Amino acid sequence: MSEEVSAVQESKIREFYAGASVFITGATGFLGKLLVEKLLRTCPDIEKVYVLIREKKGKSIEKRLEESLENPVFDVIKRQFPKFADKIEMVRGDCVEEDLGLSIQDKEKLLSNVKCVFHCAATVRFDEKMRTASYINVRATRDILKLAKEMPKLKAAIYVSTAFSQCIRENINEEFYETPITGENLLSLVEASSDELLEKITPVLLGKWPNTYAYTKAIAEEIVESYGKGLPVAIVRPSIVAATSDDPVSGWIDNMYGATGATVGVALGLVRTMHVNKECLADIIPADYVISCTVAAAWSVGTKDATPEPRVPIFNCVTSVEKPINWKNWMKYSEKHLKQVPSHLQVWNYFFFMNSNAYMHMICTFLLHTIPAYIVDFLAKCVGKEPLLVKGYQKINKFLNVLAYFTTRTFIFTNHNTQNLWKKLDAADKKMFNFDVSTFDWDEYFYKFARGGRVYLLKDPLDTLPQGRAKFLKLKIAHYTLLTILLLLTLKFLLFLWNLF
Repeated sequence: MSEEVSAVQESKIREFYAGASVFITGATGFLGKLLVEKLLRTCPDIEKVYVLIREKKGKSIEKRLEESLENPVFDVIKRQFPKFADKIEMVRGDCVEEDLGLSIQDKEKLLSNVKCVFHCAATVRFDEKMRTASYINVRATRDILKLAKEMPKLKAAIYVSTAFSQCIRENINEEFYETPITGENLLSLVEASSDELLEKITPVLLGKWPNTYAYTKAIAEEIVESYGKGLPVAIVRPSIVAATSDDPVSGWIDNMYGATGATVGVALGLVRTMHVNKECLADIIPADYVISCTVAAAWSVGTKDATPEPRVPIFNCVTSVEKPINWKNWMKYSEKHLKQVPSHLQVWNYFFFMNSNAYMHMICTFLLHTIPAYIVDFLAKCVGKEPLLVKGYQKINKFLNVLAYFTTRTFIFTNHNTQNLWKKLDAADKKMFNFDVSTFDWDEYFYKFARGGRVYLLKDPLDTLPQGRAKFLKLKIAHYTLLTILLLLTLKFLLFLWNLF
């Protein structure tokens, strides 16, 4: 503990945030929660953390913040600083609204006090409507930067983008790329178009981009390039963000997006086939590495002696440059560690194929997802229960098809800026804000990933491990019994055909 206190006292990053007020959008989201927790725990002299929150599903902003702070990710800081929440101040707003839906009073408060801005809010739905995606991912980014320009105390503004904003390219460097339309022109088009017209022209707008998420994040970067001139702004581009490695707890995650959802689905016996090129690189980054990089990027931008750089710096927060892992090894490590901690929520035996051929994947989907779903739903109807599996697998298959774009390609990133940022940190800050991928151990990470997924995602504590292992064994026996029966029936049918002819 004394070493930790000493490190905090020597930290240049902690010194930068001392007495500062920060403004965070997306604070109740996955990365947002981690950012709020990280700043308040490692920089206890921070003055205030303003968080933009909207009412959602009938819940007030007060209730939403209360529920967010009850998340296990805040358990460590609650023990260290029981009154940490006193430094959090809610700001009512909504990124889907113009000017973030801020009241005049809240806007004046932010303008008067904020030193650092972290724009983490986004809609991450790949199938989001173009209007909503444009408003949240593009317009809100513009309005954040317009607000930042008016902040006299501003030292740093960080936009959290995605490394796949330029997924139409094989090589993705830490630089801006030309977009097919400017952010302002896209917003003008969206605002002038009806929902029906937007629906029709969305494929044309997307062009080579696979979904509205990646597309609008690319356009948002053009907004940052345009509006960020003369401002202490930077972009952090994380790749596929997965569970935390170490900080504040290992294996923490609160969503089933991307590779995490697919991996958990495989572990539960629900996902049995994916369209994956197993030799392609799986660029996945632990969430705590992303947060440490983001906090450090703000410090770096905010402590430059000279005037802001002529071009906004970009930090690709990726693993494939220094510690590459392909999808084959991703699933190998997943299987190894997930089988050690099976959940009692498992529905079938671990049985999974990675198909690089799209047609083979379609056949496997029909045989391993669709047919079993119809059989189970038929049996459910027979005993008077509601059939759920067919609809469930329709959603699962849609989700897997969206992922296929990213699991059948290798993206070649550079991360010179991120590596140089790491080198700028002193020993104390490297200890507290670790994002050094060069020493990363994938096998160790999956040990944490498997246990974290079980506890935090499935809400299945390790206390139930005996029940999980018992069910795992039963499902394995049932699986191989079924395969044996099907094999015997197939042989019998073939023998019947042989005798027939």
